[in-house]
Amino acid sequence: MSSSSSSFLQQPGYEEERLQRVAEQVPCRALQAGLLLSLMGEPQQYSFPSIFIYGHRASGKSHVVNILLKELELPHANISCVECISIALLFEHVLLTFFGRDAAATLPRSPSLSDFVRIYKQHRSPSTATETRYIVLEKAELLRDMDANLLPALLRLQELVEDNVSIILLSEIAWDTFRPSTGCFEPLLLHFPDYSKAELHQILSQDRHPSYSVEFYSSYINILLGVFYAVCRDLRELRHLAALNFSKFCEPLDEGKVKESDTHKLWRNIEPHLKKAMQTVYLREVSSLQWEKMQVEAEDGPVRGLSAHTHVELPYYSKFLLIAAYLASYNPARTDKRFFVKHHGKIRKAKNFLKKNEKTSNHLLGPKPFPLDRLLAIFYSVVDSRVAPTASIFSQISSLVTLQLLTQVSHDDQLDAPKYKCAVSMDFICAISRTVNFDIVKYLYDFI
Repeated sequence: MSSSSSSFLQQPGYEEERLQRVAEQVPCRALQAGLLLSLMGEPQQYSFPSIFIYGHRASGKSHVVNILLKELELPHANISCVECISIALLFEHVLLTFFGRDAAATLPRSPSLSDFVRIYKQHRSPSTATETRYIVLEKAELLRDMDANLLPALLRLQELVEDNVSIILLSEIAWDTFRPSTGCFEPLLLHFPDYSKAELHQILSQDRHPSYSVEFYSSYINILLGVFYAVCRDLRELRHLAALNFSKFCEPLDEGKVKESDTHKLWRNIEPHLKKAMQTVYLREVSSLQWEKMQVEAEDGPVRGLSAHTHVELPYYSKFLLIAAYLASYNPARTDKRFFVKHHGKIRKAKNFLKKNEKTSNHLLGPKPFPLDRLLAIFYSVVDSRVAPTASIFSQISSLVTLQLLTQVSHDDQLDAPKYKCAVSMDFICAISRTVNFDIVKYLYDFI
């Protein structure tokens, strides 16, 4: 920053003015922005060597820091630890941002920390040694997977390079979990709490469509938060959901059927669509355009299952594995010989094959755990083609567990006979079965 800018920053009342400008761009985060601004101080002052900012995803950490640095026109390097997968990339990004290509080009192919410190000292200008430079590291928890000496060195980089440089670490985990076991310099901690429901309402209401009144969009956000706030506090996710479903909310109004003040009728129209959208929270199974197309198709004929459109994305054999898991969860083990022969579709059930001494449906009792060998036996019986028990089949089982379509009920160290339960509904599995032309009802004990 120039000397004229520095003197301007020292003028009375300018602190309040710049804080007010920042506060307008970071709603509901004025307190955190003010604390961070006070920690930064004036450009000619040495800032604290390292600041650790933590909070859940979409709590405004990166946004507030970036707005402050841009508003104050401070020299800074913004680095994502997801993209900088190695120390060399991280060091190169810092040198390139602060000193240009010539400095970055002198970095060895596999640089050490001492190489980075030496090159930094060579290129820093004595005239700007008192001007604070900021290195912002997003997703900083990934630094723990790099060299053990990197994080402790970054936390005291100001001392190592003898320059007015400050490290800002942005993380989703607390410092107690982040701190290296070998010990290190302790940074200043700044916590960004989750947004409250009122704060989310205030922020989301600012995204209103210019064609509609403030009150109308505010009532829509209030309905949206009433449905999703219990399961989702993520601002970005809620903003995505608000944009995704607003056209459906406005549909009766655009058709002239209701007025803006008729909240009850608007709620009755949007309620089933919000319930369907509940299945896409965090998953982003579909894009906005795909979702709008699904809403149009749903008007022509209801779709069975809240997530029926997502089954197409499952691999072919994964669908049959899920079908086999559902059959193993809801059919008694003693019925397997009756139901499953070498090729499905050629099953003859005896007339006297009836449920005796059973008063309760297996579907009412819920899914039962089953061993892996039973799952594979049913799978090989119902699948059309002959499949060898390769590692691909076992990896698809793991994927179904990761997707929470299957639940592993045995311990992870129980490798010889792991047990699972199917975690999908009847409508869900019927929708999957239709995509592979498999009539699952014929194989369910409760329906014979």
